[in-house]
Amino acid sequence: MKDIEHVFFDLDHTLWDFEKNSDLAFQKVFNRNNITIELEVFLKTYKPVNFKYWKLFSEEKVTKSELRYGRLKDTFDVLNYTVSDDLIDEIAINYLEFLPDFNHLFDGTFEILDYLKEKYELHVITNGFDEVQHKKLKSSNIHHYFNKIITSESVGAKKPNPKVFNYALDLAKADKDNSIMIGDNLDADVQGALSVGMQAIYCNFENNTSINGEFISVNSLIEIKQYL
Repeated sequence: MKDIEHVFFDLDHTLWDFEKNSDLAFQKVFNRNNITIELEVFLKTYKPVNFKYWKLFSEEKVTKSELRYGRLKDTFDVLNYTVSDDLIDEIAINYLEFLPDFNHLFDGTFEILDYLKEKYELHVITNGFDEVQHKKLKSSNIHHYFNKIITSESVGAKKPNPKVFNYALDLAKADKDNSIMIGDNLDADVQGALSVGMQAIYCNFENNTSINGEFISVNSLIEIKQYL
């Protein structure tokens, strides 16, 4: 890839191991609030519900508060576990409080960031909440690699909205022709970047075989070295 000067990373599910860290955060939340349902049973129901809400959130069909409440309320309802609205609110607060305390990263994160930092300006574009994402970056000791950190909350829009990518390019003083986006979400990260003229690398960690398009696909972070 020629002429690349700026590399933009997604955070969750790309560098920061959201699934592992989230599971650990919920274990801590359940212990704090004496939730008696088995964590594994809860998570099996919660994860697809959470995915649904994040999709709605990225499409700006639900608010942040509706996401935080709804994903928990719906999960407990499906499991027929009685919980008050006050406790749901407490769980939601605790979860976001505890989540950044865990800092598991995907294999190769430090190696690829060390490698790329010598050659490019690195940035983050994330749909996560502003305060939480900054805490994640700091607690996992990767904050210092990035020049600009752009959250959907700071922009007022969410990937794949072109406004997010154009805002990030302006903030980083980058041009679409010398910039590339790296992320795990085909719609939010890859297609979002391509729609504004950036190049893209898809982190295909789940080995999705039904993909095609004008972008590079890698199965591990280290594979990025082959292209940058």
